Amino acid sequence: MTRPSLARRSLLTGGGAALSMALLSGCAAGPGKVATVVKRPMLTLAPLRASLDRITQITVCTRPFRPQGPRIERVSFGDKALVHHYGHGGAGWSLSWGSASMATDLAMATGAKDIAVIGCGAIGLTTALQLQRAGARVTIYARDLPPATRSSLATGVWSPESRLALQQHATADMKAQWARMARVSYDRYQTLLGLPGTPIEWIDTHNLFSNAPPVPDERPAFAHGLTREMTPDLRAPRITYPAGNHPFGDREVLTTSGLMFNIAAYSDYLLSSYLSLGGKIEVREFYNVTDLSVLPQKTMVNCTGYGAKALFGDDSLVPVRGQLARMIPDGDVHYGLYFNQTSFVPRRDGWVFQVTGANDYYGYGIEDAVPDRAEAERAVTTIAGLFAGV
Repeated sequence: MTRPSLARRSLLTGGGAALSMALLSGCAAGPGKVATVVKRPMLTLAPLRASLDRITQITVCTRPFRPQGPRIERVSFGDKALVHHYGHGGAGWSLSWGSASMATDLAMATGAKDIAVIGCGAIGLTTALQLQRAGARVTIYARDLPPATRSSLATGVWSPESRLALQQHATADMKAQWARMARVSYDRYQTLLGLPGTPIEWIDTHNLFSNAPPVPDERPAFAHGLTREMTPDLRAPRITYPAGNHPFGDREVLTTSGLMFNIAAYSDYLLSSYLSLGGKIEVREFYNVTDLSVLPQKTMVNCTGYGAKALFGDDSLVPVRGQLARMIPDGDVHYGLYFNQTSFVPRRDGWVFQVTGANDYYGYGIEDAVPDRAEAERAVTTIAGLFAGV
């Protein structure tokens, strides 16, 4: 028998092995058989009915970004213990269970059984629930309740790296802390799939590549690549569709799977779960740190998010403006899109369209929460234009 050539052996043992074996598996080995060509997957989608007259609301939130990353630490506060738990940037919903677990450990280590949580957003509610499950009696003190909290206006997708920190602060310890938060949160979300109201679900997002060059920025880089480096097993499978195998022309499409939070249903789940476990809520506004000293609890957890800038004088907090154009859901659309610096998320509590900008500095340092109609229309028309003529 003739030995295979070196070139053929290199193909089978190198980068072409997978392709070669796939082709061989679709071909007949013996004479008289017809070779079968392996076809690439086709992407077919229900058309998106998006138009400006279907916009129901334009909302704006300010993400609480800290260059150093989230602040999770316990400090003395007079005769009390105060656990700071805020500053998650655009990763608050995604990391909430994991970071709440860390804050809970710090609070419970004081020996207190009666604990106050300041704030009732994504971080405050998950922290309160984690404390209850650890055996604490919890009272939430907050000026605003969902849906009036800042986190209720978030995009609502699994984005554990989003504006988390600057790259210069991504130390080994910080990365390890992030990995713990991401894993605990991810595991917790798997237990919430399939619940009534669909608070959490999986969707595919189709990323349409364009030929636009990257926009340079001389400012410090944001931390990226944490999932790839620290938790590669949490990355869902990806599929690439070449031109001709999808309805979007001559572009290449990369499809990724990820978690989506239907924030209205999810917030209701969190709030109902907290109250069902005996949790109490007192609507109260704190104007300065002295106001906190009158609370009866000796251990408190500060989950005020961007509010910590004014309440505790944390000038490291930077607002990052984000705006959503919300729209009436329509038809059997359960996929997301990203194209030309614009995203579409098919949330069941209202479709959302968002201009994300050229890089993470889009909206950076902007505290203004006045809706921008022109930006909202740009987001909608950018995505709607993909379906023109489809």
